[in-house]
Amino acid sequence: MSADTSPAAVVQRQLDAYNAKDLDAWLATYAPEARQYEHPATLLAMGRDEIRARTEPRFAEPNLHAKLLQRSVAANVVIDHEVVTRTFPEGPGSIELVCIYVVEDGLIQTASFVFGETQLD
Repeated sequence: MSADTSPAAVVQRQLDAYNAKDLDAWLATYAPEARQYEHPATLLAMGRDEIRARTEPRFAEPNLHAKLLQRSVAANVVIDHEVVTRTFPEGPGSIELVCIYVVEDGLIQTASFVFGETQLD
């Protein structure tokens, strides 16, 4: 497996595109029928169109940034522990997340999120 399609490289490209607010590059790391979940099984979005619609408003937030705290990789599963700075409806702040990505054929097939508490600035 080349470094470009390794699960860790795919997830890093996803994180880099997220922080660059490059929605098209970010979506390109997801499979066409990828699914996003609130861990363990609450479906948030299915397919790139739904994922785009769910995420597009977030990419317009001026302070959007994900800081990677830790990454673990086992086979094709990548687990990122992050703190994401955002502009919430209540105001600017951050949220701690654990993101569990399953990568196959060089694309994210599923992403499951464990949401921590929102901390407002």
